[in-house]
Amino acid sequence: MPAEYERHTGCWMLWPERPDIWRDGAKPAQATFAAIASAIVSGEPLTVGASAAQFQNARARLPAAVRVLEISSNDAWIRDSGPTFVIDGKGRRRGVDWTFNAWGGLNGGLYFPWDRDDEVAQKVLEIEGSDRYRTPFVLEGGAIHVDGQGTCLTTEECLLNPNRNGVTSKTQVERMLHRFLGITTVIWLDRGVYLDETGGHVDELACFTGPGQVALTWTEDRKDPQYEISRDAHERLEQARDARGRSLTIHKIHQPGPLYMTAEEAAGIDVRAGSRPRQAGDRLAASYINFYIANKCIVMPLYDKRWDGAAMRTLKRLFPSRKILGVPTREVLLGGGNIHCITQQVPRPAVR
Repeated sequence: MPAEYERHTGCWMLWPERPDIWRDGAKPAQATFAAIASAIVSGEPLTVGASAAQFQNARARLPAAVRVLEISSNDAWIRDSGPTFVIDGKGRRRGVDWTFNAWGGLNGGLYFPWDRDDEVAQKVLEIEGSDRYRTPFVLEGGAIHVDGQGTCLTTEECLLNPNRNGVTSKTQVERMLHRFLGITTVIWLDRGVYLDETGGHVDELACFTGPGQVALTWTEDRKDPQYEISRDAHERLEQARDARGRSLTIHKIHQPGPLYMTAEEAAGIDVRAGSRPRQAGDRLAASYINFYIANKCIVMPLYDKRWDGAAMRTLKRLFPSRKILGVPTREVLLGGGNIHCITQQVPRPAVR
């Protein structure tokens, strides 16, 4: 699996619409998705999948440079429901179609049903003309980050949770990651960002920004539950070695907030059986780590004027050749994720 910071032929997103996830009939979220799409398409080609009911609306709201295709899904989290692209030994692009169970199935999952989501990867791979490796192993793209040189970063909280693959050992998980991603080394962190409803996705907590380089969400507030989570991750990263034997350089990016859902925001979300309830006062799992690396730019979330500027400066230092584009993304955060969660890169094959 190539690193996200390697070259892409494009990116995929899905269009939001379900009112039990996105408030006020998803109109605020759609405006934010359109702003994110505008930023991404300035740096690489972008395709957005929309349902039949939303196709014309999506086409009208998205920039003309964005390709819009009709694809049914249960929601818009293509990082997790879409394929994980890999490059085979001959330089050809392929795609892993993980089994998707909405972050836990009937034991802690976020909504039911998820059958259309589980078909998204197959549809994307058909359109991209990439061979498909279907696996019964349950995994979401947000649960892994790779450096493209044999190292995978993930969390025990997520990949060892029985609601994904039953009672599974680290050794079993590492074998599956090696088989489908071609990695040789797994760096295990403990937990993800505090109250992350996906159950500990690493793409909220930490990510590779280059070989031997890791960005980590951080707080200096010792009373904040995130402090111990980030400190433990920092200690593990300090002790780790990547697949090429390198120690890691860690770049701390202070978290925003903490941020909470308002009563007005909660009131705009429909209640539906089978979906996770969202209530006023819920703490939101906000992190600047949840950014997307496009060919020519970094598209990062903006949440909090107290910390936005510092996060942007750090990303500029880490990605000096890319333009840093900030987008206010509270509406995506209210749905349970952010920019990285709603995007999926398509890496450039080594042969054409």
